[in-house]
Amino acid sequence: MMASSYNAKEGDGHNSGASNNGGAGVVKSKKPDNTAFKQQRLPAWQPILTAGTVLPAFFVIGLIFIPIGIGLYVTSNNIKEYEIDYTGADINDACYNCAKNFSWNSTMPCVCSVVFTLEQPFESNVFMYYGLSNFYQNHRRYVKSRDDSQLNGDRSALTNPSKECEPYRTSEGQPIAPCGAIANSLFNDTLELYYIDANGSRNLIPLVKKGIAWWTDKHVKFRNPGGNDNNLTVAFQGTSKPVNWRKPVFEMDPYDPENNGFINEDFIVWMRTAALPTFRKLYRIIQKKSSTTPTLPSGKYNLDITYNYPVRSFDGRKRMILSTISWMGGKNPFLGIAYITVGSICFFLGVVLLIIHHKYDTRNNSADIPS
Repeated sequence: MMASSYNAKEGDGHNSGASNNGGAGVVKSKKPDNTAFKQQRLPAWQPILTAGTVLPAFFVIGLIFIPIGIGLYVTSNNIKEYEIDYTGADINDACYNCAKNFSWNSTMPCVCSVVFTLEQPFESNVFMYYGLSNFYQNHRRYVKSRDDSQLNGDRSALTNPSKECEPYRTSEGQPIAPCGAIANSLFNDTLELYYIDANGSRNLIPLVKKGIAWWTDKHVKFRNPGGNDNNLTVAFQGTSKPVNWRKPVFEMDPYDPENNGFINEDFIVWMRTAALPTFRKLYRIIQKKSSTTPTLPSGKYNLDITYNYPVRSFDGRKRMILSTISWMGGKNPFLGIAYITVGSICFFLGVVLLIIHHKYDTRNNSADIPS
């Protein structure tokens, strides 16, 4: 009935339009088509929340989330982690003097050592991180201060970097490679780890420097100009090193052509900016060699630090972290705590609503409702 009357009105409009225009043409109606979609006649789901649907949902969420949270929390706590803040005064006099006197203008690096003890052995592969505090890599201008075309090996961008790199775009009339504030502030402390045995002798712990960057970064986003197998000294000819660097990019690892120039993994790891002012980045990997002996046995260790990276200018802190990992990554109890909290709240709300439902449902059934 509605459709027929609607179509009739449309027909009237067309006819009158045709007569008014002397039969020149049919005037299109501005009314929407008589379809289920345009006339809003599509079937819609309108859920009605009842005790029979809400209460089981709360209990199911609680019973699922709480065990998952406990599992994640226990797994996180089983990860072994040891952290040293080697910024300065609270470590020893040597590190304090390094932190106090070293700056970007210093010509010689400063060396200090930190002795520490591992109470428990680290059994599986151990990951060594460096950590910085109060360093805002997420600042808008800092994040934009790079040239991805240059980092991808584009020769035109190598000689004419993006203006986003200012004021670290050129130096002494030559283009900087790599340009920008991110590359200029590359973390360059050198860390070496020694195990002190019962005789007091120091045994160097081998640190693996390859395999620390993301595969996509290493093989897709970062490339040397002219290809990774070319002579990098020639490829980077006519460019200048970043202002705060001690050596040019083609000398970052001259003995390993697969880890030199823009594809140096320490450089690639640093260029992936952190979201928070306190962060850690992977520095080295200590691989497990034997199934019968731990990767790092319990006992005394010596951390030798070549202090190249000043942090006093921005009230920062520097840390070295040793950590194992699990199937869920590094040590982070937040996810487990979040699951336990949400599950507990849902279960508690389910109990409260169940009590309220039984109490007031009985009262409504027995009460006389006036007409």
